[in-house]
Amino acid sequence: MSGLPVSYAIGKAALNLQRTERVARTEYNDNWEIVRHVTGKDPRQYPEANREFNDAVHLDFLWCTDDGPVPWSERGRVTDMGHAVYLEDGSDYRAPQASPFKTAQDVLAFNAVAEYGLPDFDELVAYYERWYQAEQAANDQVVPGGYYKTLISGAIEAFGWEMLLLALGEEPERFCEEVLGSIFELSLHHFRAWARTSIEFFMCHDDMVWTAGAFMRPELYRRYVFPRYRELWGVLRDAGKRVLFTSDGTFDMFLDDIAAAGADGFCFEPTNDLAMMAQRYGGTHVLMGGMDCRTLTFGTKDDIERELRWVLDTTRDCPGFFLAVGNHIPANIPLENLVYYFERVEELGRRT
Repeated sequence: MSGLPVSYAIGKAALNLQRTERVARTEYNDNWEIVRHVTGKDPRQYPEANREFNDAVHLDFLWCTDDGPVPWSERGRVTDMGHAVYLEDGSDYRAPQASPFKTAQDVLAFNAVAEYGLPDFDELVAYYERWYQAEQAANDQVVPGGYYKTLISGAIEAFGWEMLLLALGEEPERFCEEVLGSIFELSLHHFRAWARTSIEFFMCHDDMVWTAGAFMRPELYRRYVFPRYRELWGVLRDAGKRVLFTSDGTFDMFLDDIAAAGADGFCFEPTNDLAMMAQRYGGTHVLMGGMDCRTLTFGTKDDIERELRWVLDTTRDCPGFFLAVGNHIPANIPLENLVYYFERVEELGRRT
């Protein structure tokens, strides 16, 4: 898989909405078989295998976040919902644990700043700067700064879905105002620290919807979520950083709200309306996604070809488009389908 230019330069140009000689690329790969096929190395034994794979298939951007040096689980209560088998060897399986939050009132009394504390600010800035410099030096692709547990994802980390929904259903206004408000204050501390670093791009992650769309009333998002995004992102934008937003699920019903809050781009799963996103925001915002892992897993080569051509045609006038399998590349995609996908991207991704 050779012959096309790759590099930080292509990723940076696309992130700045400059048209590049080929479609920019990123992937979220959890398929070790394709890494072994491309590099001849097992990533479990050779740490450099993933980096060599990223270079070989011509990726230009690496999705990254870092929430600081000490995880919440070492600072206070969190809910471990467990993890299903996803990786090839099942090593990611984790049985769910009982939540430390037993009632809705336990959740409603929670304050994230009191629970987890605010790290020393100067030390946090120094940690993030060291992290960024080390990651960028180790990779040829653009490495952003980023934060994962912004608002809703912070609530999921703390309470798990069951207790989150129970408290939200019992006192929605109090939950959104007080509980999410405390998570926002903690996130703001970290966003301010990231703003003091030398990063150029920032990935804000927050799983604020489900696959079916919103799980709260839309007015709650517009009153309590998007204004807080605007404040968080304003800190970064004032420091000259470009902000990309990621959420699992289907958030295109809120695309205008997220753009108005200050997002410079959207990283999304294929349940979102790519054609609408390209038409309305393809000339002004970064778009990351397009391909569906279900097509690669269960489809034929003709199906893969058809979808890839549609995605590239739909985004042909989007200078900030990054092609990606938006819902990850899992272990169960047949190798021949993945090899075909990467080969066809090389051919079809060229721009004249």
